[in-house]
Amino acid sequence: MNKIPKYKFYFAFADLIVLTISFISAAYLVRYDKSLSLLDFVDLSYPILLLFLIATLFFILIFQINGLYKINIILNRSAHLTAVIKSLYYGTLNIVVISHLVKSSDILDSRLIIFIFLLITIPILYLLRVELFRNLLLRYKQQYKSNVVIVGDGNAGKLLATKLLFENPEGINVLGFVNDREKNQEEIVHGVKILGVIEDLEKIRDQYKIDEILIAIDNIKYDRLLEILDICKKLKVAVKLSSELFDIVTQKISAEKYAGIPFLGVSPYYNSNLMLGVKRFFDTIISIFVLIVLSPLLILIAILVKLSSPGPILFKQVRVGKNGRQFNFYKFRSMRVVNDDDDERKQKMIQFMKDGTPAGSSSKIINENRVTWIGKIIRKTSLDEIPQLFNVIIGDMSLVGPRPSLPYEYENYDSWQKRRVNVLPGCTGVWQVWGRSTVSFIDSVVLDLYYINNMSPWLDLQVLFKTVPVMLFSKGGK
Repeated sequence: MNKIPKYKFYFAFADLIVLTISFISAAYLVRYDKSLSLLDFVDLSYPILLLFLIATLFFILIFQINGLYKINIILNRSAHLTAVIKSLYYGTLNIVVISHLVKSSDILDSRLIIFIFLLITIPILYLLRVELFRNLLLRYKQQYKSNVVIVGDGNAGKLLATKLLFENPEGINVLGFVNDREKNQEEIVHGVKILGVIEDLEKIRDQYKIDEILIAIDNIKYDRLLEILDICKKLKVAVKLSSELFDIVTQKISAEKYAGIPFLGVSPYYNSNLMLGVKRFFDTIISIFVLIVLSPLLILIAILVKLSSPGPILFKQVRVGKNGRQFNFYKFRSMRVVNDDDDERKQKMIQFMKDGTPAGSSSKIINENRVTWIGKIIRKTSLDEIPQLFNVIIGDMSLVGPRPSLPYEYENYDSWQKRRVNVLPGCTGVWQVWGRSTVSFIDSVVLDLYYINNMSPWLDLQVLFKTVPVMLFSKGGK
């Protein structure tokens, strides 16, 4: 398991302490009782403290989404302060909404408490994060530079090396290049040499004590780039990628930047067995809870589907799951039943997969004439997808992951595209949230591969958190 940089933990721990103290102090000042000391107030307020803990963790998630643990944000004073204020704004706004919906306690519903909380939190976070910790990290980075090698000595690698040599607030020591060709000791940029080829990376890591690998290769195919990623990830050092092949990810998702160049983290930071166990546990609990809460809506949709046209309520279809295993996939039926296999649609989909552009105007290829009136509504809002929660409970799917493909689609995948079945398919995923029906097939696969290379509880929470507004506002659904 690769290590997450320690400074990220320090910042997160400091945020946790500041937010918790600010919440408790704000509640104490509003509910002030002269007979109670602050310690007595804390001792007698366990239910309130539980709400504070949930609210604090929620804020940490907001901080993560807004890039407050990314090195380029931390080291830039104006960007840092802007991200802090933005995070506190969205965090408090969501807390107010949640407290109104839950109505379990008015402690988080007091406007005065929220005002005092912000009055305490903003100056403390500014002093600690933007002034103290940022300057300490900046000095540390310049004094103890991270040793990195750049994989790729083409134009992209040379540009990166040049920028890191002259614009390097992150404190990076470029040891040299590793290329994808024969070894050459010729100096490339300002004395930076080629250290070897990609297959030598393990020896180079041991010899030079590498802290990080930055991949910046141009003119490369997906198959080879993913092979290089596999080699790098086995070395148990942080790996980051900048490639035009993954441009769709940096367009849709905020990426960490080195010298102004966006890089995607592609390091498996979490123990896979433990993470998958936690993921499975929460998938099951959340799915059961959502099915119970939405049961009246599910009954209503079932009745309307049955009345809309002849046929079953649920649409059952064979899909390809983890490691190519097939399973029965469930949705609310949104189209009229026909007896043919819709060969025309299959051919359009295969063309879309191969060419990257659909035959029609949308990358989601459907026969509009077959969609029922209720089908248009539930497809637009993704309510037709809710029965997939039964697939999650069974264990065929996860809440978050790549979408399960049809067998004929899987058979037409290129070899690198088949990597999207290395994990359980999901009810929602990064391309549904950030791309929806506006991305090409290749882009959707790239977004799925980004997820697979960055699977974590934090990323799952971000995707689930963003799925709700996508459904409510019907973004990109057809």
